[in-house]
Amino acid sequence: MSKSASPTSKSVGTTDAHPQERIARELLTQGRPLFVGVDGEGAAHYWDSYEFAVAVVATNGQVEKVELAETPYETLAGWCEYTHDERGWSVGPHVGGSLVDDLARGVDA
Repeated sequence: MSKSASPTSKSVGTTDAHPQERIARELLTQGRPLFVGVDGEGAAHYWDSYEFAVAVVATNGQVEKVELAETPYETLAGWCEYTHDERGWSVGPHVGGSLVDDLARGVDA
């Protein structure tokens, strides 16, 4: 799948503020996957609700796409619990809750 260049696209060699997100976007179908969090090993997790998959992008650029249907974890919450048990979370996870909860967290920050 190719994306056409736009006036705001970055040229090759430009430093990207979020290279892990860029890698996840290339791997997943959804144009803007949901940032879930960063696990205890520094890997960023992104959720694609269209594919029902998680992209796990390590700091060295290694990436793994995990389709939840092929795992014992039937939901994103289950994946988050598994990650918590195996690696812990440094940031997040940012899933669940409601818009009100998100706004309350934003006010507290």
